[in-house]
Amino acid sequence: MELGSRDAFARMGTLGIEEEFYIVDADGRPTSGTDDLVYGRDPPEEVPEGFDHELFKCTIEAQTELIEDPSNAADALSTVREALVDHAAADGYRIAAAGLHPAAKWRELDHAEKPRYQAQLDRIQYPQHRNTTAGLHVHVGVDDADKAVWIANRLRWHCPVLLALSANSPFWNGFDTGLASARAKIFENLPNTGIPSAFDDFDAFQRYERRMVEQGSIDDRGELWFDVRPHTGHGTVEVRAPDAQRDPAVTLAMVEYVRALVVDYAERYADGESPPTLRRELLDENKWRAIRRGHDASFVTRDGEGTVSLGEVVDDECDRLGIDGIRAVYEAESGTRRQRRLQEEGGLDALCDDLVLSP
Repeated sequence: MELGSRDAFARMGTLGIEEEFYIVDADGRPTSGTDDLVYGRDPPEEVPEGFDHELFKCTIEAQTELIEDPSNAADALSTVREALVDHAAADGYRIAAAGLHPAAKWRELDHAEKPRYQAQLDRIQYPQHRNTTAGLHVHVGVDDADKAVWIANRLRWHCPVLLALSANSPFWNGFDTGLASARAKIFENLPNTGIPSAFDDFDAFQRYERRMVEQGSIDDRGELWFDVRPHTGHGTVEVRAPDAQRDPAVTLAMVEYVRALVVDYAERYADGESPPTLRRELLDENKWRAIRRGHDASFVTRDGEGTVSLGEVVDDECDRLGIDGIRAVYEAESGTRRQRRLQEEGGLDALCDDLVLSP
């Protein structure tokens, strides 16, 4: 049984970026290409570890190597993306990005044959069979295990903010859901997802993790798919809330914000600060607001006494943390609004073409 340990939490502020993408054909429609891209040829030199399956044969994950200096995040991200696009093109595929692909119909797409995913399909059934989602995961190194759990507890309030900013999945299974992020709601149908409860310390989290494996609820610790979690193997706090993005600038803005939050909370941990925390039910309410409204969402405040708009949160956070990426994301057309506009103006063909990453 593979379980992490306290010893994994040894470095502060390092970064890792994981992005999930869709493999599409010349017309931008999802197609089964992961066997070719994962097994068919050696990985590109720029990504020696290669790429990995996701649940469907049309979905693939790419991740950066460990990023020591956050100023190198943009180069690391572009290196992986360009390598994936070129790798796919060699087999006649293209790569597209969104929280959900608007042309992906789960009943018509093949699942990956990797034993891990076949075991999940057998155990979870319907919710996993239809899980055509693609997300963005951001890892930030933390140098103490109890600190990592403390930070993850507090990042729970920020996860709906990240989701609202990144919302990029209005269409699912061929229709407009009326949601800003249908991906988040579809993924939430799986077990061990959503915003987790708070944990008292690392021992409490590790006891939970161990029990879930030992009691057969999950096959490995990677199947705790919460919006934020301490990653006991990498020694990071991992934020999994955002939709996947076509525009790397949006991905990098999410990365900048998550890292700034983790570093800020690490300093507060050292000061012994204990900010107010909302009940999980109110955190869930905030997530629903993000799912439904995206950039137009407002949120229950940390003290539970009022609400604050996404725009106000963005202004406050940028000023407080000395960042600016999420302000540009908020002021630009949202991914959700862009998809609906393109669908209305040019139909599904235009929308599918827009989601493809440039070579």
